[in-house]
Amino acid sequence: MNKLGYARVSTRDQNLDLQINALNKAGCTKIFEDKGISGTASARPGLESLLCELQPGDTLVIWKLDRLGRSIRHLLDTVCDLKDRNIAFHSLNDAIDTSNATGRLLFHVMAAFAEFERNLISERTIAGIEAARERGVLIGRPRLLSPDEIERARSLINSGEASLPDTAKSFGVERTTLWRALKEDYG
Repeated sequence: MNKLGYARVSTRDQNLDLQINALNKAGCTKIFEDKGISGTASARPGLESLLCELQPGDTLVIWKLDRLGRSIRHLLDTVCDLKDRNIAFHSLNDAIDTSNATGRLLFHVMAAFAEFERNLISERTIAGIEAARERGVLIGRPRLLSPDEIERARSLINSGEASLPDTAKSFGVERTTLWRALKEDYG
């Protein structure tokens, strides 16, 4: 059962000393670092190495939640993955320690709020799309061919003047795009 620490700063001129001192005081046997890497970066070599090295029974220790997660969702996914691997999580400044009942409760409350937020966003998005449709706004990608262009293409193909691939090329679209447009026009 090891305590492994993670420290991160966003810019090269920032200092990791405060985080490293706190992680050492917390009893971390090894500390992984990412320096000059934003929390929004998807590739963080220090964090990736740490997550690979953690074993069941270990504890991941961080100085503060914002050092680990890009977002609440990323943080929750990471901590849930740790739980599934039987690895505890401890955030020193946020009083979250999933190795005890209080820490697990705090984590679950945080997860419930994140799920609530996702549900609200989803409901607002659906309501916004419906309102836009009621106003006549077309939802989705814009059509590459106008109704007139579709009719001209149909005419060229039906009369035998041009093949579907040649017609598509002349309109500057892929064959499948023209085929779908012709099909959707008459279902």
